[in-house]
This record gives sequence, structure tokens and C-alpha cells, in this order.
Amino acid sequence: MKRLFYLLLLISCSSFSQEIALLKYSGGGDWYANPTSLPNLIKYCNTNINTKIKPKPATVEPSSPDLFSYPFVHMTGHGNVVFSDADVRNLRNYLTSGGFIHIDDNYGMDQYIRKEIAKLFPNTNLVEIPANHPIFQKPNLFANGLPKIHEHDGKRPQAFGIFIENRLVLLYSYECDLGDGWEDAEVNNDPLAVREKALKMGANILNYIFNN
Repeated sequence: MKRLFYLLLLISCSSFSQEIALLKYSGGGDWYANPTSLPNLIKYCNTNINTKIKPKPATVEPSSPDLFSYPFVHMTGHGNVVFSDADVRNLRNYLTSGGFIHIDDNYGMDQYIRKEIAKLFPNTNLVEIPANHPIFQKPNLFANGLPKIHEHDGKRPQAFGIFIENRLVLLYSYECDLGDGWEDAEVNNDPLAVREKALKMGANILNYIFNN
């Protein structure tokens, strides 16, 4: 299955366009939060790092076989998250077969998502990703690691990850709110410099997916 996934990924990356997706999960949390964030990130990356991603992201459910069509899946929200047994099996197969998920806590998700990540990988702990990891190095340097975009509880931003055979397969951005920084300027009234910082970090994530 792993070879098949990489073959499909290679084909998709060498054709006219790539495609990424937003995860539609259960549990009551607002998986649909920040509706302009992914389209804006896609536009930024297509302009600045030469990706060829379809302008409109897809929506995919955790248990869907379509999950394997997307090399990158984004997940966000403020509230409860519940992965069913079928969700867990499919997500685990996806991640161990070459897929990648970015979970962006939009404030309020943390207490729920950590339990669901533990379901996915009960024998593997989330670890903090060091600032010297490639995801913070190129194409934009973030010497101190994950940037702070929005203030929540006065805590520092942290990037946590799950690694499989030294490959980062799950990125969890906490106390940061990258997705809010990707949204249209009038949504959160973030200064241009803050939005630019968020978009540059998002570009690093997608660059890591498509070039590693």
C-alpha cells in the first residue's frame, strides 16, 4: 500500500494540479472554521513557492477511501472531536502509507484532540518538534520554531508531531492559530506582518509535504 500511495502521489504531483483537503470530523466541533484560510494559503503557495494546487480545497471524512487521494489534509476547529473505530483505522493507514495531517488548534480543541491522537497511535507519544527541523528551515527560516499568530492563554506556541520511521506524519500546532492568520484580512483584522508570517509558515508546511 505504501508504494501505491507514493506512486499516486508522484502521478498527482507531475500532472496539471495537486489537491489538498479539509478534514470533516465528527463530535460537534466546527471543522468548517476559517473558511477562507486554506484557499488563501493555496493562492500564496502557488504564487510564492511554485506549487500547483487546485484553488479550492476538497472536503474529506476520516473514514473515506478518498482520504488517500490527498497528500496533505488540514484539520481545525474550536470544540469536540471524536474519531470512530473506522476513522482511526483509515487515518492510521493513511498516515503510515505516506499521508500527512496538520491539526491546527483554533482554541478549545486541545483537550479533545489529544485523546483522539492517542487513539491513532497508542504506543507513540506526541513530541515537540525542535526549531532545527526542516519544516522550520525552508523556504522561510523560523529560527525559534512555530510563530505566534493569535494570543490565547499567554502560552508559547508549540509544534507537536508524530514521527513514523523518522518521518513527520502528523503536525499539531498549539497556541498559535495559523489558520486565523491565513484568513481574509478583514476576518480577524490581523496586521499584514502577522498574516505574512502565518502564510510563510503554511508555505513551509506544504513545501515539506511536496518536497520530502
